[in-house]
Amino acid sequence: MVQTIRIEAEAREQAGKGAARATRRQGLVPAVIYGAKKDATLVALDPRDVMKELQKGGWQSHLYEVAVKDGGAERCLLRDVQFHPVTDRPIHVDFQRLAPGARIRVKVAVQFLNEDTCPGIKAGGVLNVVRRDIEVLAEPENVPEAFQIDLAEAQIGAGLRWSAVKDQFGAKPVIVGRDFMVASIAAPTVVDETAPAAAPGPVEAIKQKAPAAAAAAAPAKKKK
Repeated sequence: MVQTIRIEAEAREQAGKGAARATRRQGLVPAVIYGAKKDATLVALDPRDVMKELQKGGWQSHLYEVAVKDGGAERCLLRDVQFHPVTDRPIHVDFQRLAPGARIRVKVAVQFLNEDTCPGIKAGGVLNVVRRDIEVLAEPENVPEAFQIDLAEAQIGAGLRWSAVKDQFGAKPVIVGRDFMVASIAAPTVVDETAPAAAPGPVEAIKQKAPAAAAAAAPAKKKK
């Protein structure tokens, strides 16, 4: 199961662009926690903590416990990060508060097992990944770190669909009504270097005949 990551935060009292700029001047990143039919909670974060999470990858499927100094803790999803257009530093963070008993919409990465021993790949096939992550509705406690698909028996031409995921952890994909494709083992591309040259098209044929026709139509030179 996905782990809950704790992030320390400080409370903010005022909202608005001016208050957010004041927070940034203090070296902090303004953030907001919203959802679950409660009032928004304004907080400020250490930018190093924000960058640490972004550099991990897969932060959209992680669970966070935002612990407010001298206050309580909120279980959240990190929904959005805004960056400075020049420096690429985070300038605002949005967290979604988790409501008790509610399913959450998250993107979960896909991992492929036994790629090195996959018979289709060993025969020259290529793993064609259609979806590197799958968006699902899941219980917060049951969100996996990744969905796994085993390639141990996949041959060339095999289609690996949602049903091929080893353990779905009770998650429901947002794509409903069909067993959608996640990846396939594509046949290798073969270039036939011995194929004969293609016959010239109509335009090329006319161009080739033109010099010969012109030579035949030219008058013969008289001998002196």
